Amino acid sequence: MSHSIEAPPPDGTIASAIATLEKLISFPSVSATSNVDINDWCAATLAQMGFTLWRSGYRDGRGVRKANLVAVRNPAGTEQHEPSADRSAAASSHQGLAYFCHTDVVPAKKWVGAPAPSYRCADEAAAGPFAAVVTEDRVYGRGACDMKGSLAAMLSAVARVDVRQQTAPIWIVCTADEEVGFSGAKHLVDHCDGYRELVRADPVSVIGEPTEMNVVYAHKGIQGFTVHSRGRAGHSATNFGINANEAMVPMLVKLLELCQRTRDDAGLQDDRFDPPVLSWNFGVSDHSNVVNITPERSDAWVSFRTMPEVDAAELVAEAEATARRLGLTLTPIAGCDPLWTDPDSEIVSQFQSIAGTQSQTVCYATDGGVLGELSRRIVIGPGSIAQAHTVDEWIAIDQLSRGIDCYEKALRHWCTPVAQAVA
Repeated sequence: MSHSIEAPPPDGTIASAIATLEKLISFPSVSATSNVDINDWCAATLAQMGFTLWRSGYRDGRGVRKANLVAVRNPAGTEQHEPSADRSAAASSHQGLAYFCHTDVVPAKKWVGAPAPSYRCADEAAAGPFAAVVTEDRVYGRGACDMKGSLAAMLSAVARVDVRQQTAPIWIVCTADEEVGFSGAKHLVDHCDGYRELVRADPVSVIGEPTEMNVVYAHKGIQGFTVHSRGRAGHSATNFGINANEAMVPMLVKLLELCQRTRDDAGLQDDRFDPPVLSWNFGVSDHSNVVNITPERSDAWVSFRTMPEVDAAELVAEAEATARRLGLTLTPIAGCDPLWTDPDSEIVSQFQSIAGTQSQTVCYATDGGVLGELSRRIVIGPGSIAQAHTVDEWIAIDQLSRGIDCYEKALRHWCTPVAQAVA
């Protein structure tokens, strides 16, 4: 027996949250494809729950349509229809809480899914990465953990809070392309009027990535660059060709030297993270598959993870100087900044009390690294990063339940007059 993927607006129960998650999983919103359909469903659901919506869209580098969504539910009696300066002023004085998620997922080409004996699927043959499978204690499906389960939990938490109890706004933001360079969040920051309103309100901001409900107050950023060498193709038995690898080899020697420096130089490390280094990573390809043609191009890439008080600007400058000397082209790759909130701040301690968990740093990056205009950002969500991006991705139903409870308490703490009593 399986749950229907047709889900009405959440009513706050765990059964309703599972139904919502099944529906969200049913959208094959891999980053290479469009996320417009899932964002449209989220928009319709939020509208039914009393939210005002702003939509922003763009086409990615391959011309695929992408969608972002900002939604706000103001306290009862506050105008909900047209954004206005007056409403922005009201939001600023009652900052509320904002929740951020992404609706894209990673590919699932080698999907394995739930163990066969545990299937509760009406049509086992149809089961796949976008057909959720519910067992006694888990929900399987691409995005179940990263991060559609988190969104289902927040929608259920909102359903538990009567708008008539609200004294501050509740914001929900859905972005595209988090998995492929945070393009959706970057577009949102630059082009969405609703996000400008949110920034003026500066609410407590929750990025709902899977943390097992631990409170993440800091994460690394990510940056990088590519290096390109151009030669000339020719028969390898002649002198006509120019091997592009010959100029790349000394460049690779430099990249290796810089990599070793990040491991040895204490000034480029931060012990608050594990590992405490920039995680300098690089690779190279000459795109050749035969031995009798001189390679005409050779391309290298570098990726590294910056920390709040450690960046790699001096290393990149050295790499640029070496590339110029060798006649190579170096092109930066934009990623995102680190996220940092003081671990001794009130928001971190309050979320620790609400969630009953510990605070920590992580080494992966989130959309939160793009949202630097917001002053109180943390990452907290149900599920474990160990289950994200796997061939049998799943979220524990217990984690989903804990997520609903934690988000509800947070909403009541920051958006209603009744602060939650916490143990």
